[in-house]
Amino acid sequence: MVRATRLLFVLLLPLMWSINSWALPADIQAAKDEGMRLYDIGHSTAAMPYLHQAADAGDIEAMYYMGESERRQKMMGFTTAAMEWYLKAAEQGDPYAMLRLFQGGACIGGECPEGSDDWREAALKITLPKAEAGDPEAMLAMYYIYANLDASRLTSIYNFLGIPTRAVKWLKRAAEAGLPEAQNTWGRRIMGGGGWYFTKNRRLEAAESWFSRAAEQGYVPAMEQMERVNREQQDFETSWRWMVQASNNGSYEGRLGVGWCYLDTDFAPDQNCTNEEDRIKGWAILYAMSQELGGNSTPSSIMNRNQDKLDESERQEAEALAEAEWIGRQPPLSRFPHRFGF
Repeated sequence: MVRATRLLFVLLLPLMWSINSWALPADIQAAKDEGMRLYDIGHSTAAMPYLHQAADAGDIEAMYYMGESERRQKMMGFTTAAMEWYLKAAEQGDPYAMLRLFQGGACIGGECPEGSDDWREAALKITLPKAEAGDPEAMLAMYYIYANLDASRLTSIYNFLGIPTRAVKWLKRAAEAGLPEAQNTWGRRIMGGGGWYFTKNRRLEAAESWFSRAAEQGYVPAMEQMERVNREQQDFETSWRWMVQASNNGSYEGRLGVGWCYLDTDFAPDQNCTNEEDRIKGWAILYAMSQELGGNSTPSSIMNRNQDKLDESERQEAEALAEAEWIGRQPPLSRFPHRFGF
């Protein structure tokens, strides 16, 4: 009875996720923003006190990311703490939280001796009407829902043969509806071998067309992919421009590449550094990244391996430049983790 009541409660929720129906107070919104900034650069432990404030204030997205942060504490394990946060978000209608509950073996209520499919089905039932009504975000959620519903050996065979599954059809619909995240995911699918293309160049061109649409909307992960696809096409000038654009929009990968290229134009074996060397600027960029990321980060490692490129006065000049122009630069540095990743 408890199980059925909770399922009915979930299915009667307003069809909304990620965006709450009210604005957070300014101080709570600031805490959430800081929490997401830290989460997006991989500092989930440091992010939790900030996200906790927003989650306690009723922010559904913060509840979900509290679950994700708790899961990261235990090597992506579904701990009790993580499941409790996913449950809170799921009970407010977040389909991704429902899928996490399913993956973690949770049930709608009580014990589930016959399996724990309820949350997966609940995600489908609240999301499908919105997707069919033309909501691109819901279409993308349907991709992940059906990927979980249809996970089987037969699905793997369909993917190998290029036969569209229900999940793939929804992903393409979301991409065609103009959702940049879906466009980028569709392009990555093509790059990864999805679909039939007779030559590598045609595959790259097909993927690029989707990355371009997403990048034109300001979607930074697509800018990163535009850098990659142009590099594979040996168009290093265009690849460099996309790397710089991604960096300017907060991309960790783009910023790292730009800093490394300025510090040492010869480091890249594929010759994608088309800029003129500027060791002070390169050191400044990498120094700023190391300060924001902390610990034994990749930027710190690159700097350690290239200490002989600058003398002490040049390093001081570079670090002053970092303080003036690069540390705390907006938009904030991000690795742009997938909302529903591993």
